[in-house]
Amino acid sequence: MSEEKEHNDSKTNDNTKEEIQKNDDINYDNENESEQSLRYSIIKDEITSYDMSFKIIIIGDSFVGKSCLTTRATKNIFDNYYTATVGFEFFTFACRMNDQNVRLQIWDTCGQEEYRSLIQNFYRNASIAILVYAIDKRESFENLEMWLNEIKSKGHPDVKIFLVGNKNDLEDKRVVSIKEGNKFYKDNKLNLFMETSAKSGENVQELFKSAAEILYKEHSAYKNLANKNENMIRLPESIDENNNIIDKDDDEAAKRKKKCCLG
Repeated sequence: MSEEKEHNDSKTNDNTKEEIQKNDDINYDNENESEQSLRYSIIKDEITSYDMSFKIIIIGDSFVGKSCLTTRATKNIFDNYYTATVGFEFFTFACRMNDQNVRLQIWDTCGQEEYRSLIQNFYRNASIAILVYAIDKRESFENLEMWLNEIKSKGHPDVKIFLVGNKNDLEDKRVVSIKEGNKFYKDNKLNLFMETSAKSGENVQELFKSAAEILYKEHSAYKNLANKNENMIRLPESIDENNNIIDKDDDEAAKRKKKCCLG
């Protein structure tokens, strides 16, 4: 009886350690996220005016749940019998960051080999690429390297890349651990990693909120820098006979001095 209790206690401790390790390994947030908090809300009604608009492309093998993620995020719908996407589908996710309307143009691509050359055209100008695998499909995880190389070679050099392990509601069928997903995220220096479930909705809204937040902050920082640089630039007022730029303030001072001397 004592041996059985000792065995159960040991098993409990192992499970606790595994759970602690599991929580330590996961990275749901961008490590460089600003401490500044943003006011955020989803826009459900149709609007015609946006302050910012960004392109997001979702890539990965077939049947990992790419379309289910987008329909859950944009329409709050989940379809158990969703068919494979042919070519691509287009979705819009709108939200409000502080006092500005932000639109995410989401391009959901198919994963079939025969359409690969077609969807590569949509890599261009994407601000974020969401790379999706299914936690119950080992092959979809093993193919991540191929998809990553494609987006890096065909997409914009500054594209941000999110890694998403979908279908985490299928825990009993899991073949890809959180630790493996997190290692791929870290080894390839990606911008975000999280697990989601299009079926339960877990982390789906958080995924696109993170995308909007990162892009909003980057755009705002760029805009502020551009305005700062614009204010620092002073255009020349005139050029002297030797083609030297005459600063306006220096020119006025010289005129005053000349007038004083002639007087």
